[in-house]
Amino acid sequence: MANPLFERKPLALLLEEMKGENRLRRILGPVTLTSLGVGAIIGTGIFVLTGVGAHDKAGPALILSFAIAGVACVFAALCYAEFASMVPVAGSAYTYAYATLGELFAWIIGWDLVLEYAVGSSTVAHGWSAHFRDLLGSVGIHIPFAFSGAPFDFDPDKGRFFATGAYFDVTAILITVLITAILVKGIRESAGFNTAMVAVKLVIVLFVIVVGIFYVNPKNWIPFAPYGYTGVSFFGHTIFGQTGLGGAPLGAMAGAAIIFFAYIGFDSVSTHAEEAKKPRRDVPIGIIASLIICTFLYIAVSAILTGMIRYDQIDINAPVADAFRQKGLPWAQRLIDIGAITGITSVLLVMMLSQPRVLLAMARDGLLPKGVFGAIHDKFRTPWKSTIMTGIFVATMAAFLPLRILAELTNIGTLLAFVIVCSSVLIMRYRHPEAERPFRAPLVPLVPILGILSCIVLMFSLPPENWWRLIIWLGIGFIIYFSYGRRHSVLAKMREKRSIVGS
Repeated sequence: MANPLFERKPLALLLEEMKGENRLRRILGPVTLTSLGVGAIIGTGIFVLTGVGAHDKAGPALILSFAIAGVACVFAALCYAEFASMVPVAGSAYTYAYATLGELFAWIIGWDLVLEYAVGSSTVAHGWSAHFRDLLGSVGIHIPFAFSGAPFDFDPDKGRFFATGAYFDVTAILITVLITAILVKGIRESAGFNTAMVAVKLVIVLFVIVVGIFYVNPKNWIPFAPYGYTGVSFFGHTIFGQTGLGGAPLGAMAGAAIIFFAYIGFDSVSTHAEEAKKPRRDVPIGIIASLIICTFLYIAVSAILTGMIRYDQIDINAPVADAFRQKGLPWAQRLIDIGAITGITSVLLVMMLSQPRVLLAMARDGLLPKGVFGAIHDKFRTPWKSTIMTGIFVATMAAFLPLRILAELTNIGTLLAFVIVCSSVLIMRYRHPEAERPFRAPLVPLVPILGILSCIVLMFSLPPENWWRLIIWLGIGFIIYFSYGRRHSVLAKMREKRSIVGS
């Protein structure tokens, strides 16, 4: 008898679930899905993480870092698009893993997606708060320092943690509560709100490129790669490139691993497959179009930013707005802050929109309590209980954890998800070559293999403590799975029925 831990969810059962009454409302078209992808991608990456990547990891070679991360994402995006067209239900990579690798791997990736979206949302809320405080400060309003940040932070130059003197970040809590309320109300309102914010922030991003180019000093790009072009480590031991005081790798590859968080978003499009009007066509369009648009914008903005300000003088909390301030353009600083706040709000909305959909898929399979995580509101048709729980979790982490820790923790979870999706495409092509694939990833097996290798290299380019955080997080997940999920899963109950009938 096959090991039940690796029992796969039949593709026919996944497709049958699409016909049930307890599913989400199909109202999203290709433009809205692309807008959701752009909404999740453009924001924190441009307005926040460019500062951390350039200042701490890559210098002007951040331009190359974005290109490297973008290429890795292209491979993963093509694999996501194939799966999303085959199985257009909620759950994203979790659902794909269940159909190809079995229940245990599905749990691992589902739990990993909780890490990606929930901790990622906390990172975004942190960036939103920094820009909101910056905007208030420009008009003479100042939030008390005790309520403007996490109580501790990490100094990469000294390689140690230190107390900041703050208690918690109050504005990060407030924006999370607001977004949670909007998400409970409904997907139509959420998607419309997001589309409006995407339009605003794209205008601001184009403004940064067009105006900023007149303030670029090519001397700021010299040296182009002060930390080198590599930055790959293996469990704390640098293989290629320089090493920082804290033991973390430095260089363009290390920069790509840090700013990889900026690309989270195209995969969130797949979590909304169940709400797409024509998922087999529209979801692949949304995934690929949003990734291509954002990659070009990221490379352009990182070139402008590092050309305007020397990399070691870039502010890590509000880098783009501060760059215009340093150039004596306070009016532009305020405009960028407004655009950043709008853009980051849409990122937060999409990521917090995606998280409950993953929990919903896991609850449907019995791996989490269905009464809580699988509950759909009678009127709004949204997973309202899990949305509220997600909001509480995000607000807590955003209020008490610093930006550097949140960003790095999110990245390793996302990269692991991409590795599993690329692997799943290879397995599915072998086991179910006859399955209908409205969108087919090109050059298989080359594209999935390149996706796996590039994501693994970026995982090794992260600081070593991220591996330990991932291991601890997965350890907590295993406790939940073996104490609850394994006994309550739908497949386990089906096995019990078969054994009773057989006896």
